[in-house]
Amino acid sequence: MVEEPDGNSDEAMFIRRVLIVIALVAGALILWQLRYVLVLLFGTVLVATIIRAIADPVAKHLRLPEAISVALSVLLIVGVVGGTVWLVNAQISAQSQHLADAIPKAIAMVDNWLSGFGLGHPLQSWLSRIHSGNSTLISNFGGWLSSLTFGITSILILFFGGIFLASQPRFYGIGAIKLVPTEKRSLIAEAMVDSENALRLWLKGQVVAMVAIGVLTWIGFLIIGVQSALVLAIIAGVLEFIPYAGPIASAVPAVLVALVQSPELAVWTVVMYVVVHHVEAYVLQPLVQQYAVEVPAVVMLFSLLAFGMLFGLIGVLFAAPMAVVAYVMVKRLYVVEALQTPTPIPGEKKS
Repeated sequence: MVEEPDGNSDEAMFIRRVLIVIALVAGALILWQLRYVLVLLFGTVLVATIIRAIADPVAKHLRLPEAISVALSVLLIVGVVGGTVWLVNAQISAQSQHLADAIPKAIAMVDNWLSGFGLGHPLQSWLSRIHSGNSTLISNFGGWLSSLTFGITSILILFFGGIFLASQPRFYGIGAIKLVPTEKRSLIAEAMVDSENALRLWLKGQVVAMVAIGVLTWIGFLIIGVQSALVLAIIAGVLEFIPYAGPIASAVPAVLVALVQSPELAVWTVVMYVVVHHVEAYVLQPLVQQYAVEVPAVVMLFSLLAFGMLFGLIGVLFAAPMAVVAYVMVKRLYVVEALQTPTPIPGEKKS
């Protein structure tokens, strides 16, 4: 006797599939609305990684408890940053004022140069629109104040959240691993360790590159005679954290300041930047990469574009470290585990 298909079970299966699709779509929409929070969470992990990179050697060599080593690391970071700002505060204040005065003059010079080619005065028109919108800016003061408050709050969350994560990394790590099925927990734990090692190594290399670029550009500015040398060098060092876009962005104010002094000096400034970054690429990076981790240039470039489009400015700031973690995760979980293809994991042997 042939059994007739059960219509109720088919209907229940269909309803179940529909509910699963709805849940997936709703989950994706919720994650999209919370994308800024997710980037802040990654930033918190990044801060915790920096703290632990200092705290672990301190605990190992001085044989201190974990909590004390973390506290000493935080004090060291705050002391170095605060002490540096205190030492160069007077120079930064004076040079920042000169920078603020020089850039509008340089923009006017470029605008006049463009008008000589029959392009009108595009920069002057742009500045006029900004000045004409002063009333709008004043009327939106509440919105600007809200954005400023939100930005300060985000920085505090990154700092204190990083301290909390660095204080109890195993507690939060185990909690994250428990969110995945039991049979996959060991694999996820290994992938998290690989990602942390790669991120630490990348950060070490990046700190060396940022300091080197800052020092080399400062020396270069002093040699060719560009004013506001210290401030411009600090900008160059800090923006080195952002691959590709950072060095270009840091060169713009330097060239504008040099242009106010003389067009020839602006040309020498461009030459100086090219020389410094060639020294970084062909001398510094090969030395750093012996102890750091390298991500293919194409991966880093398109990660910068993708994270910038997805998350805006904060995505650009964290694009490089997010690319490092994503690159390790893809190789460890997909290439090695899913495709069963042996491949080196970034930073695996160097760690």
